[in-house]
Amino acid sequence: MADEATLVAALQAGDDDAFEQLVRRYGGRMLEVAQRFVGEGDDARDVVQEAFLSAFRAIDRFEGTARLSTWLHRITVNAALMRLRSRRRRPEESLDELLPRFEADGHRTSPGEPWQPLAALEGAELRTLVRKRIDELPERYRTVLLLRDIEELETGEVAVLLGVNTGTVKTRLHRARLALRSLLDPHLRESKP
Repeated sequence: MADEATLVAALQAGDDDAFEQLVRRYGGRMLEVAQRFVGEGDDARDVVQEAFLSAFRAIDRFEGTARLSTWLHRITVNAALMRLRSRRRRPEESLDELLPRFEADGHRTSPGEPWQPLAALEGAELRTLVRKRIDELPERYRTVLLLRDIEELETGEVAVLLGVNTGTVKTRLHRARLALRSLLDPHLRESKP
């Protein structure tokens, strides 16, 4: 069953062993995707479970125009977004304190220091730092940043998933990137002599 087409055929035939293989093959990756959106813990595991159940119910409609992993990824992202929507709404935090400020003439009030080369931090250390700072963003900005920059979806796809227009996606993404930069600044500045 190593071949994807064989796996899909077995899944579409209702083979329970094929479904188990699907979960074993892709479960870890889908859990990572879910955790990026809803955090670690039960919510992420529930999202993955919902995603695999949805995939199992819809496998007969899988046409093979995309890779099976891509199809599962999209289902998992949708399940994570549904989980985020169903969470009890909490007041949205403002990004204003993280965004740059400008003088009347258009110049930044504090341009900030240049960053060290990112290679100064080890790969895992940098990923951990960036992940923590992304988690500090308000949900609507964090979600756009994750979908666009981490999941690498097109702006139009993000707009459809979130039920907003592309201009809103672009604005939120720009603001999220600026805020993330502000959150990372203290950790990535060049040290002054």
